[in-house]
Amino acid sequence: MPTYRVGYFVGSLSSTSINRVLSRALVRLAPPDLDMVEIPIGDLPLYSPDFDAEYPPQGRALKDAIAAVDAVLFVTPEYNRSLPGALKNALDWASRPWGENSFDHIPAAMIGASPGALGTALAQQSLRAVMAFCNARMMTAPEAYIQAKPGLFGDDGSVHDPRTEEFLRDFMAHFREHLVRVLTVLPRDGEPAGPAS
Repeated sequence: MPTYRVGYFVGSLSSTSINRVLSRALVRLAPPDLDMVEIPIGDLPLYSPDFDAEYPPQGRALKDAIAAVDAVLFVTPEYNRSLPGALKNALDWASRPWGENSFDHIPAAMIGASPGALGTALAQQSLRAVMAFCNARMMTAPEAYIQAKPGLFGDDGSVHDPRTEEFLRDFMAHFREHLVRVLTVLPRDGEPAGPAS
């Protein structure tokens, strides 16, 4: 069956990240024609324009990973009412050097989990502003701010609340529809519209 390859970013570097568990749930609940692959960000040095003339291997690997997918999904916590520094650093690497923005026209969506009632709403607002500048084609609805209460998820990504499971499955179905619509009009790398084989 033909598939769309989706690269997902986990915004937290924590070994006990709620959002890493959420990403496992999203992989489990994704439509079968979405091939989900994580794009790691933990080994990136801090970005500086000094690197633009000669990108280090970690920065090049990040850009190559984004070039190899049809769409991206951000699964991120909220730090101090904004997006985590590690994720912002990855966005800066991917969008540079000037004129080589890896996010240009890419279908994208975001979701996040937090113990708090706001459920990463402000982090996503910050992320949306950055991705708008990077000219990504963001899914605007449904928005997804998950309050991660104890016992909501299993470590394997199982979801223990049926309503939350249904919501996440629906979110991933909408994301699939969004990326298909975008790729129909703006195929990646000038390839013909339609799923990769």
